[in-house]
Amino acid sequence: MKSRTTQDPSGRVRGLEWGELERSLFEDGYALVPSFLSADECAMIRGWYAQDGLFRSHIVMERHNFGRGEYKYFAYPLPRFIEQLREAAYPPLAAIANRWLAAVGSAQRVPAALAQMLELCAEHEQRRPTALLLKYGPGDFNCLHQDIYGAIAFPFQLTFFLNKPHRDFEGGEFVLVEQRPRAQSRPEVLQPDLGDMLIFPNRYRPVRGRHGYYRTVVRHGVSRLRSGERYTLGLIFHDAR
Repeated sequence: MKSRTTQDPSGRVRGLEWGELERSLFEDGYALVPSFLSADECAMIRGWYAQDGLFRSHIVMERHNFGRGEYKYFAYPLPRFIEQLREAAYPPLAAIANRWLAAVGSAQRVPAALAQMLELCAEHEQRRPTALLLKYGPGDFNCLHQDIYGAIAFPFQLTFFLNKPHRDFEGGEFVLVEQRPRAQSRPEVLQPDLGDMLIFPNRYRPVRGRHGYYRTVVRHGVSRLRSGERYTLGLIFHDAR
């Protein structure tokens, strides 16, 4: 039997309780899947960071006032494991995204297949891959932001947590901030465990009010790491200019 390190993860993605994940996305604004990756898979992905040939660029956050820490964008072709994750997760997320868009009264819809989404990106001069591997050390943090990259932006993205909190690092909580119309912003602070997968919005989400759904703007970031080392894998379903 193959180890989970080398197995195609597509079956795991298809086997998720997508109805429950959709409920969580609508009600909470995010969905957490515990232990999606094995410890071996997390170690494998962390090890990619030292393999410069896998990446198209290296960003040091402090140079751009993004925070502190660093990340690398993967080059095409993506590692097969990442491509399998992205291809399997896109269709169910696209279906949820279109119901999400309908809820806020938007006429926009996203394509049903990842290949169509990437073709749409190319039509708008967005051809650079956006999957990325992030690395944080003591004192590092990530300012609140959105990962848009151009006119075409898929409503959801995924983050995979590759270290164990309170063993490998302290601090470094994942932060979602929802900017509500005519009200103060609402923060959500999460500390996912090793191997967890988080699904969250990259721009806005629908919130049910007294007169139906309304739209709130969502940004995400990472709080200051107090000690240790923290890696995450980010999967985004649209390309960059």
